[in-house]
Amino acid sequence: MSEGLEDILAERLAVIFCGINPGVMAAAQGHHFAGRGNRFWRTLHLAGFTSMEVRPENDRSILQYQCGLTAVVERPTARADQLSTQEFLAAAADFEGKIARYAPRCVAFLGKAAYSALSGQREVAWGLQARTFGNAAVWVLPNPSGRNRAFSQDQLVDAYRTLRLAAIDPAQ
Repeated sequence: MSEGLEDILAERLAVIFCGINPGVMAAAQGHHFAGRGNRFWRTLHLAGFTSMEVRPENDRSILQYQCGLTAVVERPTARADQLSTQEFLAAAADFEGKIARYAPRCVAFLGKAAYSALSGQREVAWGLQARTFGNAAVWVLPNPSGRNRAFSQDQLVDAYRTLRLAAIDPAQ
């Protein structure tokens, strides 16, 4: 990715977590989910994706857990509502191509906004979606941003754990 926040991807991962766009703090530090109030890394650990809570500066270690990180829109903003529908639509083809190229089992959109814009669906339910994206199963999970207080830490963990149980083969 441009503007200081690179994708962390490899082929055939279990899950690619897809943020809406980089936060200003994450872009400035060059690490995903680096904002002080962001609950992503804690949620991932508590949901069983990682054996320990990863620090944002060690974000590349997520690959060892069969997971990757990207964002739909590259432009950093302080808040997701600073993005336009046009920005999502402009990013759609490249984003879908990226998912198809890396071929994860699942792509997990963090929040409804990006998936809604890309799919054209006005109403999006949480969890597994009926449609695929770039041949990957699509999950929509609550955004772990500290600004998203509609979901408690426990609710985030429950939603992410459901994805982990579906996406990570227990035999691996």
